[in-house]
Amino acid sequence: MNDLLEMPVRAAKPRATRAAPRKKILLVDDDPAVRQILLRLLSDEGYFVVTAANATEALRFSGLMMFDLVLMDVGPVAETGWEMFQRLRLKNPRLAFIMITERSSRYFDAMAAGGGVFLEKPLDFTKLFFTLHNLLDGPAEIRLTRHLHVPLMAR
Repeated sequence: MNDLLEMPVRAAKPRATRAAPRKKILLVDDDPAVRQILLRLLSDEGYFVVTAANATEALRFSGLMMFDLVLMDVGPVAETGWEMFQRLRLKNPRLAFIMITERSSRYFDAMAAGGGVFLEKPLDFTKLFFTLHNLLDGPAEIRLTRHLHVPLMAR
């Protein structure tokens, strides 16, 4: 079971600057080994990561802080994961989601629910980090537009 929060391992030279606040990621996966690997990789990229083993933990953590992105494996938390997704989306419509699964049949469920980005296993880390940077970097208006798939209005 996950102790409230698995502390990130400090990178030798963090990439995040002191002037810019670190983006907060909620990582939800029932596999402790996957959580540890992704925790280390994301922390090394300069993100602040809170891990949750299930939807119940994820919802508890979301009540304690605001996240910029949720990275979740929809396979093991499928039923409670959709409820978690809907509750988090209601709380923060700008919250970006990346859903990961080994079953491509989940793709249409995720897209119909407004699931944001969908990645299949085995996870391509280059694609994951490219996606993370696209969702989290840049002006908030551009990120929201990209996430919600709605074009910016001409000014």
